[in-house]
Amino acid sequence: MLLVFVILCLLAGRLGAMITAPALDTWYPTLVKPDWTPPNVVFPVAWSLIFLAIGIAAWLVWKHAERGELGLPLGLFFLQLGLNVAWSFAFFGLQDPLLGLLVLAALIGAVVATTLSFAKIQSAAGWLFLPYILWLGYAGALNLAIWRLNS
Repeated sequence: MLLVFVILCLLAGRLGAMITAPALDTWYPTLVKPDWTPPNVVFPVAWSLIFLAIGIAAWLVWKHAERGELGLPLGLFFLQLGLNVAWSFAFFGLQDPLLGLLVLAALIGAVVATTLSFAKIQSAAGWLFLPYILWLGYAGALNLAIWRLNS
C-alpha cells in the first residue's frame, strides 16, 4: 500500500507538470518575477520530494488508523491532491496568477487540515507534511509577488 500512495502522489505531480510544461516555454518567461524566484529546475525536485513525503504520510495513516478513522483524513488528503493539480491549471493552464493565488489559499487550508487530521492518528505522518506547508508558504509569497508585479 505504501507504493500505491506514493505513486498516486507522484501521478498528481506528473499531471500538474503536464499542465505546467507548455507555459514554461511561452508565458512564464514573459512574467516579471521577484529576484528571489528560484530557477525552474528547483520546482520538480522540491515537488518530487514533497510528494514522496506525503505519500509516506498517507500510508502511515492508513496503516495506523483505527476502524472508521480513515474517512476524514484520507478525504482531506485527496482533496489537497486535487487542489494541487487545480493550482497548476489555474496558474499555468489558464495563465491566471490571481486565480492561482485563490486556489493556493484553498490548497493551504486543505493541507493544514490534512496535516492536523494525520497527526491525530500518527504523529510522524503530520510531521511529514511540514516541508509541504513551508513550500506552500514560499509558493504563496511567490505567486502573490508575480500577480502584483504583472497586474
